[in-house]
Amino acid sequence: MTRTVVADGRVAGNIGSWPDDGQQMLGYWIGREWWGRGVATRAVALVLEEVRVRPVRAHVAVHNVASVRVLEKCGFRREEEGEEELVLVLDD
Repeated sequence: MTRTVVADGRVAGNIGSWPDDGQQMLGYWIGREWWGRGVATRAVALVLEEVRVRPVRAHVAVHNVASVRVLEKCGFRREEEGEEELVLVLDD
């Protein structure tokens, strides 16, 4: 499933969730002008209401601290930590 993220009546990005090799994944992209305004956190929360499959996993670049914070605010925890990528998981 994919959704367009709209903020203030304008397209701010996109978000999606899909099965991949037996795991439910989550991914999103938010335009820079919307960063720091809660848009990503709200989009993730809304999609998680719609996607009832658990666990849900998200892969994030280690340097993307803001995205890690968005996911943690939505209940994700760190599952794996590599040199370049983190895997976060939402169990319930």
